[in-house]
Amino acid sequence: MSSVLYDTPGPRARRRNVVYTIVFVAVLALAAWWVLDALNAKHQLDADKWSPFVTDSEVWTTYLLPGLTETLKAAALSIVIALPLGAALGIGRLSDHRWVRVPIGAVVEFFRAIPVLLLMMFASALYSQFTTVSSDFRPLYAVVTGLVLYNASVIAEVVRAGVLTLPRGQGDAAVALGMRKGQTMLYVLLPQAVTVMLPALVSQLVVIVKDTALGGALLGFGELLSQNRQITANYGANTIATLVVIALLYIAINFLLTTLASRLERRLRRGRRSPSVTLPAQAGVTDVKSEAVSGA
Repeated sequence: MSSVLYDTPGPRARRRNVVYTIVFVAVLALAAWWVLDALNAKHQLDADKWSPFVTDSEVWTTYLLPGLTETLKAAALSIVIALPLGAALGIGRLSDHRWVRVPIGAVVEFFRAIPVLLLMMFASALYSQFTTVSSDFRPLYAVVTGLVLYNASVIAEVVRAGVLTLPRGQGDAAVALGMRKGQTMLYVLLPQAVTVMLPALVSQLVVIVKDTALGGALLGFGELLSQNRQITANYGANTIATLVVIALLYIAINFLLTTLASRLERRLRRGRRSPSVTLPAQAGVTDVKSEAVSGA
């Protein structure tokens, strides 16, 4: 099927694509064989490196599951705070009032420009110097603070871009009906922009889950990836096996998140394609229909 951006390949192009595919698969298989051979030479594929994850439940109950719990806790708190805060900042950037739009834009650009790891480190220092937060909870607070500040700024740009992609006539129609700017944004523009924004929002939520690992790198936060050090110290330097298992856990979490978001997006798109409109009964219509039926 041809389109503006794509032409249906002819017989020669199809043969060329088949050759390219075969060559790519062969190179990929060769690279995989080379990696596995190198790991085997270093005894990283030995059964004793992998067996603890199957035979020893303490690996899960002592290290992996507690680390996973901390990761999900930090990610959930960050998402719950960052989503509404980012939406509010995005709406603020669309304000007609310059005294609202300019300061919010400066805040968004400031926190969007700083690496999230630096935000976590600054937050940890602030909590240490100016609050009474216990050292046991300080890493969690610092991680959540850094993730919220950075991701709320990114989400604000996603919201602003999503609303601006809508046809201008949507807002003009709402104004013609007498709706105020806040009502137009809340009841007309945002519900339609959610479908446009959802893929970018899901990508940002996946980033939040993965960025919790930064807290374990420098702040001593006991998230999932940081458990690699404890496991390798207690189970015979099985670093590769541990990292593979941790990577699979991250993949499972993010796959579940994207799957739920995809289902939500499909439901929203179905709802927009098939709206249900209920028209009020007009005076006299029911009487006319009943008389026609009785006359028949």
